Amino acid sequence: MAYTRISDANEITARYMDSILITERLIDSVVADTSVELFGQTFSSPVMTPAFSHLMQFKGRELTGLEEYSIATKNLNLLNFVGMMENDLFAKVAATGAKTVRIVKPYADNGKVRDQMQFAEEAGAFGIGMDIDHIFGPEGLDIVIGEQMAVQTSDMIRSYIESTKLPFFIKGVLSVEDAVKSAELGAKAIIVSHHHGRLPYAVPPLQILPKIKEALEGKDVKIIVDCGISSGADVFKCLALGADAAAVGRSMIPDLENEGTEGVEKFFTNINKELRYIMSFTGNAKVSDIDTSCLVMP
Repeated sequence: MAYTRISDANEITARYMDSILITERLIDSVVADTSVELFGQTFSSPVMTPAFSHLMQFKGRELTGLEEYSIATKNLNLLNFVGMMENDLFAKVAATGAKTVRIVKPYADNGKVRDQMQFAEEAGAFGIGMDIDHIFGPEGLDIVIGEQMAVQTSDMIRSYIESTKLPFFIKGVLSVEDAVKSAELGAKAIIVSHHHGRLPYAVPPLQILPKIKEALEGKDVKIIVDCGISSGADVFKCLALGADAAAVGRSMIPDLENEGTEGVEKFFTNINKELRYIMSFTGNAKVSDIDTSCLVMP
């Protein structure tokens, strides 16, 4: 077979993830418990939503897709994430009662960054954060739906973190260097991600994850992984390689579009069932037990 060169980070990520295999440890194993504690709260699973933006009404339904999947996370007791939106829409998300982290874009309008973070805190957000992997575009600094983005310095990020009492998440970390900087600035969590392949030849999150985990040892920073995660097996591999949780991505969209909240609940329930099944098959009674000893790496 001829060698085909691939620059698409999503395909590179999928190939790497699928190359990781799982061994069995059945004797003395038990039915696993997938619950996990994060930031002083117990959640039913380490599986989370991605920080979606711009999901309006599907098929003429009354609620936006953002509200529908937020309601699903409340019903299932999962941590919820949302992305770029104006404050009026975030108010609707907050009103669902879901424990929600608002990820704010790195706007050139620094006043807008601070306003959205403050609004989220006042509206009852579980946490806030910034999406640092949407700063640059093909022409220099990115423009997203007419909004100019800007470089974010360490001093700027530190000031956002110091301005809130909520856990602060930095999304788009894909190197040990940025992971360590995030910890030093006071972030309580990072999301290891290449944002659906914005960078050609981006390293797969699972490939860099063990190095990030090692660099953050003892620093009290939670590690969440996304990009290409669509099954309980994918989530299990993330946890085994050092993540505290994993966020599904676009794999959630068909169920959300077709069945709304009910579809999302089915989607997450099935992923969590597979995660529990694999945990039980590998002798991991709880999430904190999972490590690389049950993986066969490429």
